[in-house]
Amino acid sequence: MIKTLVVDDDFRVAAIHAARVARVDGFECVGQVYSAAAARQAIAQLNPDLLLLDIHLPDEDGLSLLRSLQAAGKQVDCIVITAAQDLATVKSAMTSGAVYYLVKPFGFDRLRTQLEAYRKWREELESASTASQATIDSLYKARLAGIKAVAPAPRLQPTMQKVFDAVRAARGPVNAAEIAEQLGVSRPTAQRYLSTLERKGLLVLDLAYGNTGRPLNSYTIS
Repeated sequence: MIKTLVVDDDFRVAAIHAARVARVDGFECVGQVYSAAAARQAIAQLNPDLLLLDIHLPDEDGLSLLRSLQAAGKQVDCIVITAAQDLATVKSAMTSGAVYYLVKPFGFDRLRTQLEAYRKWREELESASTASQATIDSLYKARLAGIKAVAPAPRLQPTMQKVFDAVRAARGPVNAAEIAEQLGVSRPTAQRYLSTLERKGLLVLDLAYGNTGRPLNSYTIS
């Protein structure tokens, strides 16, 4: 089993990533932490094989954490998972040793495809006895397999895209009533699109209980 540690500043998002990792054959999520300091402690205690690492952590930049682990000789691979899309950050992640870079939001299939490609790459790396050119070519091919296999993110229907963009622009969890008022649609329509986006893995459902004791559905980006 490939022991995987999830590092994300949002405990709800970390829980989603952990649940998704557990659904992929050959992977075991050994922990969830929410800061760089906690990550260092967990790595020392749990000795994971792979990190799912967010860049924006409360106490340290995730890439700084990754570089310090590499400098210390820690034998742990990393898939960066972040909303950051600027090329400078992507380049920094690559030069810091990340084996792949996933941009939030993404669905389960995208993560599964990359994890499976990573697992195949590890298996080939561990089974290789010599570093011939043919072996090296095979290893690089296995590492890139997930990139080639991942299909482009599906385009959303226009109104659904507006709902998704509104949630993404919000500074915190938002509910159907707030989205409906912002976009000028009915509350049931907003709720329907929010539920669909949550089933697609693009939003995270956050249940809170009001004074009536009934749950209030709010949503954030996954």
